[in-house]
Amino acid sequence: MHLLGIDVGTGGTRAVITDERGRIAGAATAEHVPFASPRPGWAEQDPRDWWRAAREAIAQALAHANLSGDAITGIGLTGQMHGLVLLDGRDEVLRPALIWCDQRTDVQCRRITDEVGAARLIELTSNPALTGFTLPKLLWVRDVEPTHWDALRSVLLPKDYLRFQLTGARVTDVSDASGTLMFDVARRRWSQPMLDAFDIPAALLPEAFESPEISGSLSPDGARATGLAAGTPVVSGAGDQAAGAVGMGIAQPGLVSATIGTSGVVFAATDRPALDPRGRVHTFCHAIPGRWHVMGVTQAAGQSLRWCRDHLASPENGPRVEYDQLTQEAASVPPGAEGVLWTPYLMGERTPHLDPHARAALVGLTASHTRAHIVRAILEGVAFSLRDSFEILNEMQVPVHRVRLGGGGARSPLWRRIQTDVYGHTVEILNAEEGAAYGAALLAGVGAGAWPSVDAACADALQVAETLEPDPATVAILRTQYDRFRRVYPALAPLTAPDRP
Repeated sequence: MHLLGIDVGTGGTRAVITDERGRIAGAATAEHVPFASPRPGWAEQDPRDWWRAAREAIAQALAHANLSGDAITGIGLTGQMHGLVLLDGRDEVLRPALIWCDQRTDVQCRRITDEVGAARLIELTSNPALTGFTLPKLLWVRDVEPTHWDALRSVLLPKDYLRFQLTGARVTDVSDASGTLMFDVARRRWSQPMLDAFDIPAALLPEAFESPEISGSLSPDGARATGLAAGTPVVSGAGDQAAGAVGMGIAQPGLVSATIGTSGVVFAATDRPALDPRGRVHTFCHAIPGRWHVMGVTQAAGQSLRWCRDHLASPENGPRVEYDQLTQEAASVPPGAEGVLWTPYLMGERTPHLDPHARAALVGLTASHTRAHIVRAILEGVAFSLRDSFEILNEMQVPVHRVRLGGGGARSPLWRRIQTDVYGHTVEILNAEEGAAYGAALLAGVGAGAWPSVDAACADALQVAETLEPDPATVAILRTQYDRFRRVYPALAPLTAPDRP
């Protein structure tokens, strides 16, 4: 038995093939065309490019595994959340998808909050209105592009556009639907009151299944396009954060992941829909039936280091400086970066500020500071921003017993150590961290019968390779620096807030 997980990321689509014990047999990534930003704060991608990349990644992963397409016995899907894919009556893409980091919907978010009420919004959807979510984007299309709205017949999320191409089914899962602001997270179903409040026809939306449930099977067209076998079952899958958490074994309360990719996410599994009345963290359905999760998001986590590499560290016409060189330089600087602070708000911020107008800042520079200080400050600043989520989990009485690190922040020894000392918790590194596509493959295995439950899949497939304990002396230094970090945003927010009549 072999299982295929497919992850529609921002930069590319990844395909991972495992056996029935969760061991990696093959993997490949096909890059996307970089997302377009026609105006400041806008972010758009062509869903047809995701489908092209998926076909390429599947073919490459099969070749890497030395398998034919009919060896795959189950398929799981995951991908970037919140994206708005619009199809017309002929099932053609109407316009480029507005993706998760698009910030154009501030007006629509304020209208949603005003019309529903902030407290009622949390009651109905477990979340506030944020610019990245799907409903504000849908309202923006209706407000600004009425021709597209009139032609609209189907709304899909990014991974579900791939599902439609593979199976012909218009289906999503409860974890991905949780990020639309149209879903009743506590009851795991679409929110009719929200649809009624904004006159959204329920017929536009896909049916929502639990993540390990089989949502359809590969169609003849899907089989011809991918080289896989017609009839192969496809499970509902999950949004990238829930699938990534499954791939890291974050299934039971008390286990928390901190993952640094383009964005940064703190993810805590819960056995109830735990709510923050201020909406500073997201409360979504987990990919595990009967469980939920709380998630804090830093918009520009790994992107902060990439921005530094691309715009501050690399010569304009010379070879690009690599991340390893930057982190090696930063390791020579003591904890606290000798007073330099970075607030990573390059793309506004979700947790804890809920402010699309927040801006990044490099604070405390003197003539004696070097590039190494700036890099260290960026690594620490991203960890401080993620610590904001841990502080909120503590307020909500969500237990944190162990923290598992993922993404690029887990691959760098220095960033692992910084996170351990900033969070102040025992930290675990897994023997292999394959991200959301791996979690999608485990979900496919549950649907195909390789494991009886998601818990069993995680217990069977995952092992801890390294455990780190906080260093008390460094924890004290970074706690002081974190207290300074928390004072930067309130001081600068009045300077970046938009002028409104």
